[in-house]
Amino acid sequence: MDGTDLPIRHTADCMKASQVLSRIAGKWSVLVIMLLRAHPLRFSELKRGIEGISQRMLTLTLRNLERDGLVTRTVTPSIPPRVDYELTDLGHSLAGPIEAVGTWAFRNMSRIEAAQARYDATD
Repeated sequence: MDGTDLPIRHTADCMKASQVLSRIAGKWSVLVIMLLRAHPLRFSELKRGIEGISQRMLTLTLRNLERDGLVTRTVTPSIPPRVDYELTDLGHSLAGPIEAVGTWAFRNMSRIEAAQARYDATD
């Protein structure tokens, strides 16, 4: 797909798509989605799996992903209550493209760093 087969979009549609992309491409969202792609996890398991994320930021990220229909939150009544997070079908459909972009980034990291060094050397 080179873009020529896509319908012409109005600016308002592009802005909506941009808002969605900025939410799902945030570093915390990407990491949460990648961790949940295999199986559901509890909040504490997610927190341990994401180095550097605060409890507040993880809570906000999970709420946003839940609001967007990418993650579900299941509360199991017990003492203490058990809360599990898992990807929805929509979330699973996003995990593949995110993983592909991550793979591309790893494969091209040295080329990008070299380009940045060349650019910075001209300043």
